[in-house]
Amino acid sequence: MTPARLLDSGAMRPHQIFGAMAPEHARTLLEALKEKAPIAYAQALGATAGALKARPVFLQRQPVERRAELVRKSLGRVVADPIAEEMLAVYFLECRNELLTEWLDGLGLEHDKGTLQGDEAPVEPPAAKLGAAVEVYRAKASDADRADRELLLRAFAAQTSIEWPALDALLAPSK
Repeated sequence: MTPARLLDSGAMRPHQIFGAMAPEHARTLLEALKEKAPIAYAQALGATAGALKARPVFLQRQPVERRAELVRKSLGRVVADPIAEEMLAVYFLECRNELLTEWLDGLGLEHDKGTLQGDEAPVEPPAAKLGAAVEVYRAKASDADRADRELLLRAFAAQTSIEWPALDALLAPSK
């Protein structure tokens, strides 16, 4: 997808997702990674420390809110796009797998506990089927998981292997 098409379609890259993320959502995500995916958590802290030109121990000594904000800002940088993509994938695979598997099942994509099967990128479903799947997925949202459901949709669309213009259009902000 060309840069101009990215801008026109409303598609976000992983670093843009972190840049637009609410601070409290970033804190929740980071705390979940710390608990359920400590290696990814350490990777996020390491990337942030590198961006700040600081030692990781500096970040670990920061209050939780400050640490989460520093990580969010670090992963919101263009150069952090691959790490941001990885953090989003790990978050949904390890911390919110039930949301990921519900989404993939709704699309009818073959997977093993959220990991897509096959060597090739999944083919975009017909626009009507995709629109219905997004609508059903959003309709099941509770107050507790609404933000993560939207995050999952954006993270799924932002994956390097997913080029689904119809999904990008469904996720584009209303004008």
